[in-house]
Amino acid sequence: MPVSVGRSLVIIFVVAGTIFCTRFLPFLFFPPGKKIPPIIQYIGRVLPPAVIGMLVIYCLKSVNVSKAPFGMPEFVAVAVVIFLHVWKRNNLLSIGAGTVLYMFLIQAI
Repeated sequence: MPVSVGRSLVIIFVVAGTIFCTRFLPFLFFPPGKKIPPIIQYIGRVLPPAVIGMLVIYCLKSVNVSKAPFGMPEFVAVAVVIFLHVWKRNNLLSIGAGTVLYMFLIQAI
């Protein structure tokens, strides 16, 4: 179903406004010099690893280890991502290389 130009513009403006607000509002609530509450500091520290963990579980939940290829492309790609991230500490490198390797493995195996 094609989307009209007007509807496309509305979607673009709503997405842009949402992104702008999520980036701008924290500066209103926590201006420079104001102490950040401990609960917000805690959430900022634990939320990113928790989200990554949930994404990994979501991505691997449908891996079938009882049928060939027994989940090997997924687990090899995850191992490469972990290795590269521990070694280089570069998110773009580890996620990008893992994605490319996974795409190659699912085509080759």
